[in-house]
Amino acid sequence: MIYLLVAILIFGLLIAVHEFGHFISAKAFNVVVNEFSIGMGPAIFQRKRGETEYSLRIFPLGGYCALEDEECVGENPRGLGAQSFWKKIIIFAAGAVMNFITGFVIICVLYAGAGGFYTAEITDLHPDFPQTGEQGIMVGDVIHRINGERIYMQSDVELVMNCLPFDENGTMEMEVVRGGEKLTRTLTLQTYTNEEGEEYRAYGFTYGGLIEATPLNRLQYSWYSTIDLARMVKLSLQMLLGGRAGVDDLAGPVGIVSTITQVGEESETAADAAYSIAYFAALIAVNLAVMNLLPLPALDGGKILFLVINTISFKLFKKKIPEKYENYIHFAGFALLILLLVAVTFNDITRLFA
Repeated sequence: MIYLLVAILIFGLLIAVHEFGHFISAKAFNVVVNEFSIGMGPAIFQRKRGETEYSLRIFPLGGYCALEDEECVGENPRGLGAQSFWKKIIIFAAGAVMNFITGFVIICVLYAGAGGFYTAEITDLHPDFPQTGEQGIMVGDVIHRINGERIYMQSDVELVMNCLPFDENGTMEMEVVRGGEKLTRTLTLQTYTNEEGEEYRAYGFTYGGLIEATPLNRLQYSWYSTIDLARMVKLSLQMLLGGRAGVDDLAGPVGIVSTITQVGEESETAADAAYSIAYFAALIAVNLAVMNLLPLPALDGGKILFLVINTISFKLFKKKIPEKYENYIHFAGFALLILLLVAVTFNDITRLFA
């Protein structure tokens, strides 16, 4: 039960952090904030300071930041609709930025005690590896890219190789760094024989060098890990759009809470549980950041997209998309997102009781 409560609290806090990003950016630009609420549902505490009402609501599932003239351009010069292009961009994007920063800070805390980090250095080659030597792969080479995807550390190799599409031969372009020079090699899966005489398919290289942790590379690898969390979203979307994953593979709030609970319960110690749950919280934070910036109606990215379209349209044709039509599109997008959330939640519940 304790992990269930922790999971719900984490999910709610991350959404509240998102809204806080909108809040502080709006305040920084002197935009009127009518209400800033932590939580949803009936208010259990409310206090008005200046022109803003601050609320604490009963359900710890997010919050909201209500800005003046958020849906249209009104008469108030301090309303959101009256602000300049760049101010609006920053206010719309600030929620996602706060989520991303939150994920990065969590990773920094988790890596604060790290003694070392695994790199993508080639440490061994199979005796029958066909491309050894200066014109191929050598021990000590550091994997830099695979099929165009940047490799920062050891875990990136498995992530990219599991998520990118390969042909039946597993053909991939691998760029390695050797003596400061970047070299591109084409590799394919090979057939090898293990000690029991059984054949298996593999590329034939082993990777995973180790470097000692310093304050600087702790910060560096925290950044790399945060970037990787964002890349996981991109690769997952590519798999979804490419048909290699389906809606059934998605997880919603119920699935996320269930996973956090499972991670906590399966950990051997409280410290392990705290570490795993904190890492999962960073993953959710970065996911929220990336997903909210997708150019889809009702999301912050969709609002930014319409802002860009309207700005270009006005400069070229002296016309903008009528506000009511833009609101209709955002409403339709919101309705579709709700339907998707319902479908994903149904799948989560089905998996939970399967």
